[in-house]
Parts: sequence; C-alpha cells; structure tokens
Amino acid sequence: MDSVSSAATMNSTTNMTCDVYMHHEAAKVLFSLFYIIVLIVGLSGNILALYITIQKHRKINSTTLYLIHLAVSDALFTLALPTRLIYTARGFDWPFSEALCRISAVIFYINTYVSIQFMTCLSVDRYIAVVHPLRFAKFRKVHNVKYICVAVWVTVFIQTAPLLFMTMTKENNGLLTCMEYPNFETNPNLPKLLLCACFLGYCLPVAVILFCYSRVNVKLCKMAKENPLTEKLGRNKRAITVILLVLIAFLICFTPYHITIIQYMIRKLFSQQNCWQQQVFKVSLQVCVCFMNLNCCVDPLIYFFAFKGYKRKVLSILRRHITLSLPSSMKINSENNSSPATVSQIQGSASGSGN
Repeated sequence: MDSVSSAATMNSTTNMTCDVYMHHEAAKVLFSLFYIIVLIVGLSGNILALYITIQKHRKINSTTLYLIHLAVSDALFTLALPTRLIYTARGFDWPFSEALCRISAVIFYINTYVSIQFMTCLSVDRYIAVVHPLRFAKFRKVHNVKYICVAVWVTVFIQTAPLLFMTMTKENNGLLTCMEYPNFETNPNLPKLLLCACFLGYCLPVAVILFCYSRVNVKLCKMAKENPLTEKLGRNKRAITVILLVLIAFLICFTPYHITIIQYMIRKLFSQQNCWQQQVFKVSLQVCVCFMNLNCCVDPLIYFFAFKGYKRKVLSILRRHITLSLPSSMKINSENNSSPATVSQIQGSASGSGN
C-alpha cells in the first residue's frame, strides 16, 4: 500500500512540475506565419466562393448548397483567426478575456465538425447522384437539403455549446494559456469523452466517405465497360473527383489530430503518462491543430473542381494577375511580334483587292 501511494504521489508531483509549454522563438515565428497565410488564403478563397454563388443564385442545387455552407463555416472561422494569431505571436499568452477565449474555442470546434459533416454530406450527395439517381432523388432536392444543412448546424452547436460554460484559460509560468489540452485535464472522464467524440465526429464520417468513394468508383468502372463514350460518364467522373478531394482533405487536415488524440487517450486510460510523453503529445497536438486549421484553405480546392463558376473565376483572376505581372519588355516584344503579322495581313488584303 505504501509503495502504491508513494507512486501515485510521485505521478501527481510529476504532473504538477512538468512544463509542457516549450515555447521557442522558432515556434512563435512559424505558427504566426502559418496563421497569416491561412487567414489570407482561407478568407479570400471562401469569400470568393460565396460571392460567385450569390451572383448565380438561380442555379443552386444540392451540391452547391453544401458548398455554400462549407464556405460560410470556413469564412466565420477565418474571422476568428486574428485572435489565434495574436496568441501565438505573444508566445501562447492570451491577452483577451475568458469570454472571448470560450467563443473562439466554440467557433474553432464548430468549424471543424461542421466541415466534417458537410464534407460527408457532399460525398453522400455525389454517391446518390451516381449510384441511386432515382431511388433517393428526394434527398437531393434543394428544399430537403436545406433542412439537412440546418440539422447539421444545430447538432454541432449543441455538441460544442457546453464549451461556453467551461473555463478555457489557465495561468502557467506567467502565461495565460487559452484552449489548451492541459487546461481540461482536471476532468477525470476526459479520455472517455474525447474518444467518444472522435468516434462520432471523425471515425463514422470517414467510414461513410470511404463507402461512397468505393461505390461510385465501382459504378464508374461498370459504366466505362458498358459504354466508354457516354456523356454521362464524364459528369460522373467529376463526382468521384469531388469525393476523392474530400477524402484527401480528411487525410491531410483531420486525420493527424484525431489519431493523435485517440492514441494518447487510449494510453492514458491504462497508464499514467510521464513528463516526456506529455510534452511530445503537446507539441504534436499543436502541429496537428495547424493541419486542421489548414482545412479552410483546402476547401477552396473542392470548390474549384465541384463548382464550374468558381473554377472559371479563379482561372480568370490568375490570367489577369500573370498578365499584369509580366515585365514591360516582354509586353513590348509581344506587341512587336504581333505587328508584322498585322501589317502583312493589311498588305495582303490590299494586294488582293487590287487584283
């Protein structure tokens, strides 16, 4: 008994003295630069998608509606990014109020799981359009999709609303940390709660997306064998491209975070983690959160391939930017090269009229 109690006391002392906040200058600079890029790319990409959609509001279908809600979620998240940027630039020291920390935490998790749900809905929508276009057509009608979108927002908000009533900030070595994992470790049921959240919020959607991708792929292979020149095959290939992009977004953005959480919580259920393990988990979690925040920059790639208007607009902007950025010497050479052709055309037409 004495040995058990002394071991427990040692673990408790280790947790109290273990400093998991190894904030180096390089980390502050790298995280700050990362959030600046995410803010610029994410905000511009999603605002552009919303702007184009508003211009073409008469052509909204089920796919476009899911993309609109995905863009709204990402745009709201990027508006909350400046507080995170300031937090990292100050060496992970929160200069704002407790209330603002809670609000930013709710926005962060709402964006994460709303994005996951709408990506899943998008995959299911493409699956129905290709595999069961008649049988489940009612689930792709716009008025029904609106109800599905509302249900997604309400469900995710209900799941994340308890964060508004939890203390998010904690003083640590003179720093006021915000929305950090060690701030919640006082809850003994935290590992079980996080494992349940990962299963419902990540594992199930991944299983659904993989199922949709495999079924659409099988259907397209069958169609290609039966009639390789059909016009419908080309449209359906775009459907599998969308699902594949959603799957890649999951792998890049959401998988590292959830795998890190799952493996650490399972180990924590069976044994007390030492200081080094806690430090490794904290650093890896910060990196994985960055990948998860990258989601609002990856989503515009999905819009690019799923939304024709968005693709045309982006290509138009890129062409205009490349043209404006060309050196003046190249523009002059280009004009000089075109001049002889124009003169020869005029001379040829003149000689032709003389004959």
